[in-house]
Order: sequence, then C-alpha cells, then structure tokens
Amino acid sequence: MPEPAATISTIAPGHPELIQGGMGVAVSDWRLARAVAVAGRNLGVRALGVVSGTGLPVMLVDRLQAGDCDAVRALNAFDPGIAREIMDEYFVEGPPAKRRGKLPPKPEVLITGNEATKARMLKLAVAAAYVEVWLAKEGHSGPIGINLLEKVQLMHLPVLLGAMMAGVDYVLVGAGIPYQVPAVLASYVRSEPASYRLDVSGAEDKHVLTLDPRDFLPEGESLRRPQFVLIASHHALAMRLAATVEVDGFVIEGPSAGGHNAPARGKLTGEDGQPIYGDRDRPDLGKIAELGKPFWLAGSYATAARLDEARALGAAGVQVGSAFALCNESGLRQDIKREIWKRIAAEALEVKTSATASPSGFPFQVVQLEGSLSEQRVYEARNRLCNMGHLVEAYQKDEGAGGGIGFRCPSEPVDAFVREGGTEASTVGKLCLCNGLGAAAGVQVPLRPR
Repeated sequence: MPEPAATISTIAPGHPELIQGGMGVAVSDWRLARAVAVAGRNLGVRALGVVSGTGLPVMLVDRLQAGDCDAVRALNAFDPGIAREIMDEYFVEGPPAKRRGKLPPKPEVLITGNEATKARMLKLAVAAAYVEVWLAKEGHSGPIGINLLEKVQLMHLPVLLGAMMAGVDYVLVGAGIPYQVPAVLASYVRSEPASYRLDVSGAEDKHVLTLDPRDFLPEGESLRRPQFVLIASHHALAMRLAATVEVDGFVIEGPSAGGHNAPARGKLTGEDGQPIYGDRDRPDLGKIAELGKPFWLAGSYATAARLDEARALGAAGVQVGSAFALCNESGLRQDIKREIWKRIAAEALEVKTSATASPSGFPFQVVQLEGSLSEQRVYEARNRLCNMGHLVEAYQKDEGAGGGIGFRCPSEPVDAFVREGGTEASTVGKLCLCNGLGAAAGVQVPLRPR
C-alpha cells in the first residue's frame, strides 16, 4: 500500500508568497524543493518548493542505476510489488562502472506499444512521480508542488496520479493551454478514470488517453485535490481558462523569465533572432486581479524590492527560478553552476531568448556557455537523435505509411523528420532539450536513436 510522505503537509493559512520555479529536467529535483519548503518553515516565510514533472521516468531510472537508496526507499513506500519489478530491471548496487546503461521506454509507447509495454510504462511513470513528490515532502510540513509542461501530454495522466498519491499540494502547468488538467484532478479525487485528449497533427478523429486510478490506489483510499495554478504570460489566457475550468491561481511570467516563454504577439524577431516583445505582450494585472484568484509575478522578481513591488500590484507574491537553479541544492551540475557564478561575478553572463531552439515551438532562454549547444560549432557537430522522446509531436500517419499515430521531433535527424511529414525548415536551429537539460543535470543517458 502506498504510504504518505513522513509528514503530510498542512498548508499554512494563505497562499505562498514565494514559489520556487519548477525547472526540468531535474534542476528542480526533490532535494531543492524540500530545501525550499523546509527553509520557508524555518524562516517563517510561506514558500512553495516545486519539483519538475518533466522526464521523471528517465530520472528515476538514472538514479536507480546509480544505486540511489533514497529512490529505493520511496519506491517501497509506493508499492513493494511494483518497486520490485522496477528494481529488477534498473537497480544497480555497487560502483558506477556497473551501470547497465538502460533507458526507460519512450512515452509514445503509451500509444504505439503492446499492452505489456503500456502497463510497464504506466507503472514506471506513476512510480517516478510518486517518488519525486514523496521525497520532497518527507520529514516536514511545508507545501510541495509539481510543475508540468502542457506540451508533454503523454505523461500527464500517470504523473498527476503519482504526484497526488504522494500528497502533492500544488500543480502548476505552463507551455500550453492546460484546460484539461482540472478535470483530471477531479476524476482522480472521485476515484474515477481520467482522460486526456492528445493533440494529433492532421488527425480528424479524437485520440484520448485514459487512466483508472483504481489500478494503483488501494481499495477504499481516496485522493486529495491539489491547488491548480496556471502559468501564463497574458491576461487573455488567464481570463479564458478562469471562465471555463476551475483554476486556483495564476503565475504571470514576463519575457525575462527563464526556460520557455510565450511567443511575442507581434511575431517579430531582431537581427540576432531573439523575439521582440512590446506593449501587446504586457499583461493587464488589473484584469487578472478581477478574477478573484491569487496570482504571482515571475521574470526578474528575485529581490526583496521586487517582491514588495509585486505585492503593491496586488500579487500574492513572486515565482523565482534562475536564482534557485544556481543554488547549492539544485540539480544543475556543479561545474555549470561554477562557470555561471564566475560570469555573473564578472558581469559577463549572456542569456539569449531563442525563437527556434525548443522543439515545443515556444521561445526558450539559452545561457551562452563554451562547449554547450549554445555554440554553433557544437550544435553543428552533434549527431541528431531522439532517444528520450518527451517533446515529440503526435501526427496522423498517411495510409500509405500504415496509418495510425506516429511521433516526430524537429530536433531528430532531418531526413527522419521530413520522412514523417515534417519540413526541413522546421528543423533549423532546433536543440534536443531532453538530452540538453538532462545532461545539465548530470543524467547519463545511453544513445538510442529513433
């Protein structure tokens, strides 16, 4: 029977004034989220620690192959039977040289795989989310949230279920329009099957994923609904969702926020390829306040003065990402942190907003570092491959190709992407964020081409 974390969270009266950004893959891991929540309690600050919900099966498998005892403890708290299945396949006890170098199945097997493969992937994904949240919540009473990218649709049902089974307090979703998430949360609370419609390019029919929580919940056990927070850049999206689904709050991100950003409404880019944001991109905070829900401001709000400014504008507080990414407790590799710290001290850090880097289609903030994919020579020298498959696009195959649903990514080999119906122009400048962000967090992933 899944166990709750050591101490179930009781959220302090009122919402958090500080939200630690949920940065994937595993930059915002359980250690960072837990440290933020514990520090908030110790300092008398309402602080929300947030784990990234992106790539969790990859992270769990990577940790198990490194002999991570914390992951094993959390797995056994989830379900000893499922834990044994997962550990038999992935756990390695001993020195790093004994690592098996295995990858979990790609998320797309939930559509393309046989029933055994689908069941295996569901177990791994539910367990991975449970493990991350359970460890983040262990031993304290501070609130913990999970951050999801709406674009990574294949993983939403199992990740949300695992997070809720571990007692997650907040679900924050951005990089898309997450209008389906509240219904999923409500279905799980009622112990009923949840569904999520998959966006499939070129498809006329609906394609819906389903998951029954009773396949994982012990009989008679129920789940508590977490707060649902929409991450948006503009009042228009906030108003649209608030009018149609149950939203508990909003994080309003400006264009200087790290990670993915909203496209500029003018769709203009400068000579350096960066989006040009203007007056049309500025949210009307008055209209957001009129919705009667708490909201937080993000994007260059990592100072006490800016927190005061946000409160004066009616916000409940702020969300901070980059400062937490660079702290000792984050999952970002120490050598990368040291180089960024050095450049910040020398006032020489350069960050560019790339309109092309992310396969998701959203602008993405890229730190300019030697030896990274931010350098054109490194980008051109890297062999393209798709071996994780979290940011893939689902598409309707032609009848001549067998029909059904296929999956493609503009950062995979160009000929493969074109063969799958994509255009060569769409591949220009695309980075593999699955591998790039995973490598930045120290994930050791074996090569497995599409």
